[in-house]
Parts: sequence; structure tokens; C-alpha cells
Amino acid sequence: MDRLDAMNVVVAIGEAGSLSAASRHLRMPLPTVSRKLSELEAHLAARLFNRSTRRLTLTDAGVAYLAACKRILEDVAEAERTASGEFSAPRGDLVVAAPVVFGRLHVLPLIVGFQRAFPEVRVRLIQSDRLSNLLEDHVDVAVRIGELSDDQMVATRCGSTRRVTCASADYLTQHGRPRSPEALGPHALIAFEGLTSAEVWTFQGKSSAISVPIRPTLVVNTAEAALDAAIAGAGITRVLSYQVEGAVKAGSLTLVLERFEPEPSPISLVYPQQRRLPLKVRAFLDFVAPRLRKRLGKTP
Repeated sequence: MDRLDAMNVVVAIGEAGSLSAASRHLRMPLPTVSRKLSELEAHLAARLFNRSTRRLTLTDAGVAYLAACKRILEDVAEAERTASGEFSAPRGDLVVAAPVVFGRLHVLPLIVGFQRAFPEVRVRLIQSDRLSNLLEDHVDVAVRIGELSDDQMVATRCGSTRRVTCASADYLTQHGRPRSPEALGPHALIAFEGLTSAEVWTFQGKSSAISVPIRPTLVVNTAEAALDAAIAGAGITRVLSYQVEGAVKAGSLTLVLERFEPEPSPISLVYPQQRRLPLKVRAFLDFVAPRLRKRLGKTP
């Protein structure tokens, strides 16, 4: 029996809560997962999980063994990184995740500069507006927009962005400029459902939030589509300030309802807590964070 392999199986089952979920996570046939668990329990002469028709739960012995497995596997991974030189110089594979538009506008240019300075680091940039699980998706560093709630992550704040409302000058000339959130009712609205609800837009009043029910004429799931539609005169949309910055500077879009904008949302670089940070991650954070702060300081 491969002891480390069996420990990986136990950790996957404990975190997933079922054999089938662990099988999918490990990309291992379900009968193999079940067999490895049975062999390990027989070797230990102890039951690690209580089986039921719906879910597995850890026994007392299982709780202690799972914690030990995590420590041992982490030590092995750190030993391998040390042996490969990952802690002696910035080298190896680095996975970075960022929102689609933010990644293109701000992260990719910095990655190009980073690789000029550290050519032995191979970077994979994942651009998605879906929030990834850094541990499950094996992401080293991610850009997060908004307040953070995961206490297993370490965050370095680099700036902030605002939720803004905008339309083309032609649209505003034809249909008028809304002076308050309540005045949006008669307008054609473009909802970017990756950012806001397609049913309610929330603004900030003098003393409290203002929630405005909306009936969008167009619903899209990317910021680019929302901006393209607004530039074409299809209506009013809401995006983040960095997403619309270029169009505003070019005169393609005009901001409206600026005094009703909600409080800015923080932009942070986040990475999983670990006892010893690989040099490739530390080098990336040290290179990118100050440059990102400088870039975002120029964002309207």
C-alpha cells in the first residue's frame, strides 16, 4: 500500500464529504477510492469514517488521522519544493488568476515585466470572472475585487474600484440624462449579471442605500458585452470603473449618477496561507503589488 497515496485519498474524502465527490476531485475511479480507504482502515485496524446512505462523517480516530495526514502531506510538499530549488531562487510554474478585463488591462502587462526580471518563472494566467478556489484549483496568487471573507487567505491590498453607471452621449442626447436612480425607470437598461442583479440596482443615497427595481432590455454576462452595447447606444449600463476607463477617456461613454455611486470596493492580491512562501510567489508579490498600486492610482 502506498501510504502517501492513501493519505491523499483520506484528505480528499474528508474535505469532499463523500467517496463519489473525492473520486471526481482526484480523477480516480470510485471503486479505487473505496478500495484504498478500506485497505488503509484495515492496516490501521481503525474505522476513519462512519458510512451512511447520504454522507460520510469522520470518527474520532478519523478526525485525528485527517489532521495528521494534512500536516504530513504539507511537509512532504515543502520538502519537494526545497529539493527542487523553489526556495533558493524564483523559478518554476506560477499560476495567477484574475477577472477577465482586469487581467487584460492590468495583470498581463505586469506579468510581461515580471518575466523579464525573472525568466525562470513560467506563468499561467487564468482570466475568469468566476471566483476560483485557490487551493482546489492550484492557484498561487489571485486578484480579488470586493471584501474578503476567507481567513485561509492572505491579502495584500493594492487599490480600489467603483461601481459606475454610464451610457453613450448619443443615447443621453436622445433619451435624456437621469438625475437620480429613481429616474432610470423609463430608460433602456443593460444588465451585466456578473456584477449586479438583473432585477435590482443599488445606489448610495445621503443616509442610506437606494434600491431601484429594474427591467433590463438586455442582459449580458461579460463586461465587454455590456460596454459594447452601451457604446452602440442600446441603453444605460453599470460596470466597474477600471472596465469603462478607456471608453470614458475616448469619449465613447459618459458617466451618469456619479453622486449616487456606492462605496469603492477594494482590489487585493490574495494567496493561501502557508508556513513558507515559495520565492516565485514572494518575487511576484514584491514585483506586482507596488506597480499595481501605481496603475490603480491613475484609475478614475
